[in-house]
Amino acid sequence: MKVRASIRADKSKGDQLVRRRGRLYVINKLDSRRKQRQKGPAKKKIGRRSNG
Repeated sequence: MKVRASIRADKSKGDQLVRRRGRLYVINKLDSRRKQRQKGPAKKKIGRRSNG
């Protein structure tokens, strides 16, 4: 999967723009190698505890 600052979907090649968990993705069911993700907000660290 390519991670880029800006992504483009080419509908003629079967690309679809999808928003999941606040990030933009390009998915392609015809050619699974054409996956892209736009850089988005950092994931929140939940449930991490420090020992000490």
